[in-house]
Parts: sequence; structure tokens; C-alpha cells
Amino acid sequence: MTPIGKFFGDAVYKYDAPRQGRLFAGHPGRIVLSPGKNFEMALRDLDGFERIWVIFLFHENAGWRPTTRPPVPPKGKDRVGTFASRSPYRPNPIGLSCVRLLKIDGLTLYVDEADLLNETPILDIKPYIPMADAFPNAKAGWVEDQVGDLWNIEVAETFAAQNRWIAERSAFDLLSFAQVQLSRGNFSKDVFDSSRRRLILDENAKTGILAYRTFRIYFSYDELSRTVCLQKIASGYTAEDLKENTEDKYGDKQLHRDFLKNCVF
Repeated sequence: MTPIGKFFGDAVYKYDAPRQGRLFAGHPGRIVLSPGKNFEMALRDLDGFERIWVIFLFHENAGWRPTTRPPVPPKGKDRVGTFASRSPYRPNPIGLSCVRLLKIDGLTLYVDEADLLNETPILDIKPYIPMADAFPNAKAGWVEDQVGDLWNIEVAETFAAQNRWIAERSAFDLLSFAQVQLSRGNFSKDVFDSSRRRLILDENAKTGILAYRTFRIYFSYDELSRTVCLQKIASGYTAEDLKENTEDKYGDKQLHRDFLKNCVF
């Protein structure tokens, strides 16, 4: 198989990608098809569909695993079979995503609600047909036994102000990332996934720190009310890291210097 194009969007690292595309609404991306293949003709009549199936490659993964630990496991189970999951670690690294089609301009398809990483190779595109593709009453196996529902995400004034400041000066959206990562409550001893290495949890204080690239999101949580409160944002760099003339691997140290100077409340 040969990719027909690439996807371009906000999710650069694996931890940026949402577990389901519909949780990433409001983050449009683009599928850019290869020129010189007569794909313009192949796109004819597709613009009348609200959703499309996108078949793609998990290009950042190597190898596969026969079982996987779901973000929210079912009661009494820690792992499920890979073929009973949507794990990206598969014998053939092929992914399937149902995205919202916004518009088509030449060889570019503008989409939303995509759970793909930036520069994901695209293998095929097919229309989503509700009559044939939607089975809302179908049994969902172990997914029906998952622990917990969505948690409420509250935002403290400090976090909101800091997030606005960062969003106005960069492409980072820490609020959306936190909502996607924490809304399933997958971080507590019982229902949260403690294996995630970009999360530090204090179960006694009911607080946590979630890493987003080079920033850190501080939050508190209440298991009784199933509520997460985003408290504040901090830089992941040390004072030593932010000295002038130090290596700037991610090209964002000046943003952090300005953040610490102007946006720590």
C-alpha cells in the first residue's frame, strides 16, 4: 500500500492525541492528498457528506502487543485483547477514524474531530453513511463494563487567565488537552491510569500534575463528586534551563521566560 497523502493538525506528540476524535472538537486539521494522481477526480461528490472514514498508518509505533490496558479498564480486568481494543500497537499498524468533513479545497480536505497525529500518512478515505455504518443499539462488549462516566472539569480563574495568555502567543491549548486527558478520571487509584508517565499524583492530597509538552498543569480532584479542578499552569523548565544562550530544543524558551515574567499569578 502507498499513502495517498498526509494529515496535518495540532497533535504533534502521542500524548497530544485524544482517545476519541469527538473529544477533540474545535481543533480543525487538514488532509492534503498527493498531486499528480488524479485524486481531484476521486474526491468528486464527497463534499456532500458530513463525516468520512479515514484509514491511516500508526507511523510513530513499532511492534505490537497481544493485549492492551485500556485508558478506562472494565471492572475486574486490567487488560483486554488487542483485537478487542483500538490500541495503536497492532500486527498491521492501521488506524480507522470517523472525522467531520468541513470542506474540500482542491486536494485539501479540512476536517475536525480527528484523533490523528501531525503528518500521519493517509491510506484511504471513504464516506460515512449513517444507514449502513451506525448501529447505536449494538452491544459493545467490555466497553459497557468500563468504570465510571465522564468527570466534570472545572477551571480556576488563575488557570483560565494563564491559558488565555499562552493561547494568544502560541498554538498551545492546555485547557483542551486537560479536558481530553482528565475527563474520564483515568488517574485515580481505582479508575485512573497510574501507568501514564506524564502524570504525577498525590492520592492523599487529591492533587496531580499533568505534563503538556514543556508546561505543567496543576489540578485537584474529588472522587465523590467526580470533579477535576484545573488550578494553575507552571513552566516545566528550571531557572537554569531558562538562562540565556542555553540550548532551546523545542524553540519555546522565550515563551516560558515571558510567561514567568508576566503571567504568574
